[in-house]
Amino acid sequence: MKKALVYLILCCAALPAGAQTLTLDECRAAAAEHNRTLRDSRFDLEAALQTRREAFTNFFPQVSATGGVFQAQHGLVQADFGMTIPQLGTMNLPLSMVKRGLVGGVTAVQPVFAGLKIVNGNKLARLGEEVGRLQLQKTEAEVREQTDTYYWQVVSLRDNLSTIEAVERQLEEIHRQVELSVKAGLVTTNDLLRVELRQQEIASNRLKVENGLKVSKMLLAQHIGVDWRGFDVATAEFGQPEAPAAFYVPVEEALDNRTEYRLAEKNVEAQKYRKRMERGKRLPTVGVGAGYLYYNVTDKNVDDGLVFAQVSVPISDWWGGAHALKKARIREQQAENDRQQAREMLAVEIERTWSEVQESYAQILLTRRSVTSAAENLRQNRNFYEAGTAPLTDLLDAETLYTRNCNDFTSACAAYRTSLARYMRVTGR
Repeated sequence: MKKALVYLILCCAALPAGAQTLTLDECRAAAAEHNRTLRDSRFDLEAALQTRREAFTNFFPQVSATGGVFQAQHGLVQADFGMTIPQLGTMNLPLSMVKRGLVGGVTAVQPVFAGLKIVNGNKLARLGEEVGRLQLQKTEAEVREQTDTYYWQVVSLRDNLSTIEAVERQLEEIHRQVELSVKAGLVTTNDLLRVELRQQEIASNRLKVENGLKVSKMLLAQHIGVDWRGFDVATAEFGQPEAPAAFYVPVEEALDNRTEYRLAEKNVEAQKYRKRMERGKRLPTVGVGAGYLYYNVTDKNVDDGLVFAQVSVPISDWWGGAHALKKARIREQQAENDRQQAREMLAVEIERTWSEVQESYAQILLTRRSVTSAAENLRQNRNFYEAGTAPLTDLLDAETLYTRNCNDFTSACAAYRTSLARYMRVTGR
């Protein structure tokens, strides 16, 4: 018993790390945690947070320290002293001082008024963090929609493969019956060739579907951040889809929930802050500070403290500043125009997506009836052929029609699921 348990554990450990079967909800959860695009969006938000914290430090005093040492070829202080000696007369005595020294100091300046650049800069940084959060929400919605699209694409191709397998079994039975009829001399080999050609066509379609299914699984696995080797989705069926009326949201209500529209509003707000900062560049700045000085230039240590106030008035900046301020006002007007255009275009997108949802649901109803009719047509033609009252071509045509309608129904179901996922995103849900 112990040996069997150890063997089972070793077998499980030998499975690929990505070997797993996930449902739609599990795929969504995996994408929310591992999707690389979503991870980049979280990095952008963290960077915006650090930018806000960096802007907040501008309220604190600006501290700086300087220091230096020098060695001069000649003394920095040069002087001649005249002296009169009775026996020698007048003489000039040169004096050279301060050939080397050491200086240093620390100052701290607290901004008192900076043209509101610091205040508006902090507001702009906080706005950047809010934009980062909205961008993250937008990316989350897009990743969720793409996850649903990939998932239902896999389910659709898997259903197509099941249809092909059912058709292959039917064709095998038809081939067996025709082969017996040929041996009995009831039909010619031409009928047998028709069946074999149809089998080859189905085999070619199977290869295309299998390759498409493999690629779709790889795309879904990469999107949700799992190893595609051994990855698969859980058995799922389209079932009876709920009518789209249950998901409808009025356009105006949906617009207020759209992240893209709120981003456009934030852009207008950001341009207002940028205009204020541009105006603040032309205003005086006032600061107070204190410092500590140390120097040794005459082989004597000297230190001292000081306090000071400083005022800086930009003068030449006003020459081009008026144009820069006008440009900032233009950018603000442009942002407002973009906001209005975004609202209009988002409304169009919402209405278009809702129409796609309704159309895809109508296609489900139509193709479901077509499948029912095609199945009955195939049953009757099979009976007619077995009774000898219908040619083989009618049976093969009925089988082809049934296969096409089954695939159309599967495609309509997948289109409805994906269009519904898109509608949920464009309505801010």
